[in-house]
Amino acid sequence: MNLEIIIIGAGLLLSFFLIFWWLGRSSPQSALLAEVTSQIYQADLEKSESRLNIERLAGPLGRFRTLLGGGPNPELARQLMMAGYRKPYHMDMFVMVKLALPVLAGLAVALWVQSNIIFVFILAVVVMFFLPEFWLNYAIDRRRERIRLSLPDALDLLAICLEAGLGLDQAIVKIGKELQLSHPELSEEFVQINLEQRAGNPRVGAWRNMADRVAVESVRSFVNMLVQTERFGTPISRSLGAFSDALRTQRRQQAEELAAKTTIKLVLPLVIFIFPCIFIVTVLPAALTVIESFSKAF
Repeated sequence: MNLEIIIIGAGLLLSFFLIFWWLGRSSPQSALLAEVTSQIYQADLEKSESRLNIERLAGPLGRFRTLLGGGPNPELARQLMMAGYRKPYHMDMFVMVKLALPVLAGLAVALWVQSNIIFVFILAVVVMFFLPEFWLNYAIDRRRERIRLSLPDALDLLAICLEAGLGLDQAIVKIGKELQLSHPELSEEFVQINLEQRAGNPRVGAWRNMADRVAVESVRSFVNMLVQTERFGTPISRSLGAFSDALRTQRRQQAEELAAKTTIKLVLPLVIFIFPCIFIVTVLPAALTVIESFSKAF
């Protein structure tokens, strides 16, 4: 039985790699394009050849999905964009991982599990199928938290740029370059705003798109403040300073709230782990002494 499963799994893997190679083979047009681009961007090509080209690897996956009749999922694309994965091949890679993990888990259970194989097989397939979804939600929450924590510093830098005489659009470009190392998530959003404005999207629309992508309450408030200041003509730098101070105060209050909750969270570990040890060290010797005294008396 195990030999048959191994042969079937090896055949499936061989078929998958043959299909993958057939879809990813280079055509004469792509070879000509690579030859032309190698003459222009030789340094970039040498750098990209030293590591795995994920985009080239994911190209056949998109073709395979097109052959099967599957179209792009807008909701999945929106979630990946919220997690910071915005290139077209990211969705193909995510779908491939989501489909490949249950298959690999099923093969592993069939090869190595001896008892309760049906229950373990179903459990492993279901867990591995939903594991990418859990990872995606975790990546979205982590990116939101990083953007929320980095927003006050970006607002301070934006206020400094505006007070130095730069316009709002030039200040956004400057901040996007300055925050690449310290706050890369927020830097990506500012660069995206600049690209949308260069493509013809109005400033208010670009800012609202950023608020929808990030889905953070402080960012939404910041965008609403910018819309109001642009509509009524109030000074932006003064509003930015006040809003930055309010965000820092809110962040400090949240830290104090989390610190106050630690006393309640420590009750369960104290009751389960620490109090029994204290009871054993302090009360148990006295109890043993009393029991020994009563046993001698009677």
